Amino acid sequence: MNDLNYGEKSLAQRYADGLAQAYRQAGAGELWDEFAAAAHGVKAKKLARLKALYPELPESLAELLSIVDGSYWRKYQGRKFALYFLGSDLEEYPYYLLSAKQMRKNQDLAARYYGDYVDRLFDEEGVAVDQRIVRDSQTMRWLHFADCMNNGGTSQLFLDFSPSETGTIGQVVRFLHDPDELAVIADSFDDYLQTLMDGEYDFINEDTVEE
Repeated sequence: MNDLNYGEKSLAQRYADGLAQAYRQAGAGELWDEFAAAAHGVKAKKLARLKALYPELPESLAELLSIVDGSYWRKYQGRKFALYFLGSDLEEYPYYLLSAKQMRKNQDLAARYYGDYVDRLFDEEGVAVDQRIVRDSQTMRWLHFADCMNNGGTSQLFLDFSPSETGTIGQVVRFLHDPDELAVIADSFDDYLQTLMDGEYDFINEDTVEE
């Protein structure tokens, strides 16, 4: 895994450094070291394709991808890794970081799966949708960047570049299944990373790293 060369470490690099320490404190330093030794950042062409698709791509996410291009069944040096890299507002619940290629491939996933929720067609069934999310699925521009520990079946994370008038461009949306919910959990990717750091990476612990 290539470190970014900044005189002062970026938010993404500080996040990655803290994550490594969390793995070691949870007794899984060897697991992290194996991943870090094999992993690499996104290639410039792939990052450019992602930025062309999402011009509002946060610099902190681009920097994170420049450190490691995904941890979700990602092949590095001939070996596939599925390593927890992110969390959410769900306490101690881990997520995988998708690669730039996976993010591009999933560009229509949110509208396809959750368009009816965004259009508020299921209010009578109690589906909770944050008012900071637009009410028209045809205008959705969401970047799918993380899947939860059970391959995204329970929760997924998105960057929302098409919020409602009360929302913020680039806000982080969390989908949760059963009961289904779309909630804004951070105003920006920077705020999201900082929250995970402030929470001391609680999604990395003896229980989660054993799986």
